[in-house]
Amino acid sequence: MSEEALPPDHVSRIDSRLAEDPTRKLVMTRRFDASPERVFDAWTRSDLVAKWLFTGPTSETHNVDFAPRVDAKWTIQDRRGGVDYTAQGWFLEVDRPRRLVFTFGMPQFADEYDRIIVELAPDGAGTLMTFTQEGVRATYKDGAEHGWNLMFMGLKQLIETGAIIYPAHFGKPDV
Repeated sequence: MSEEALPPDHVSRIDSRLAEDPTRKLVMTRRFDASPERVFDAWTRSDLVAKWLFTGPTSETHNVDFAPRVDAKWTIQDRRGGVDYTAQGWFLEVDRPRRLVFTFGMPQFADEYDRIIVELAPDGAGTLMTFTQEGVRATYKDGAEHGWNLMFMGLKQLIETGAIIYPAHFGKPDV
C-alpha cells in the first residue's frame, strides 16, 4: 500500500465541483444474491478486487495495491493493448459491511478525482448495492456508466458463482 498522504484539498475539490454542478453524479443500483458481508468483501479484499475492478478479458497484466483503511492510497494498474491504465485514489470511509467511500481518478485522462460511495443494505436473502460516483464530468458520464456496468456484471458473477466468465462480446457496445 502506498504511504502517500491524502492531499489536504482532495475532498474539498470534489465538494466544490458538486456545489457548482449537482448533476455531476452517477447513481446505479444492483441486487446480489449474497450477504452484505460477501459483497463488501468483493469490494475490499485485494484478491477479489483483482478479479473484477478495472480489469477484463483483454487485460494483459493487472496489479492491485488495495487495502482499505481510512486515508490510505490505493492503486490499480491494468495493461490492455500494450497500454497501461492506472486508477487510484484514497479511502475516506470503511464501515463493514454497510459502506465504503473512496476517491477515484485516472491521471492519464484527467487531474480530477471523483468520490465513489458504495452502500450495501440487506434485501431479503440478498443485498441491494447503491453505487454513487460524485464529481463525474458530463462528458465522461456515459462512458463511466458503461464501464461500471461491465465491471458490475463481473462482480455479480464473482459474488454469486465464485468465477467470472466474460461473454465473447464483452465491452463492445450494442451487442
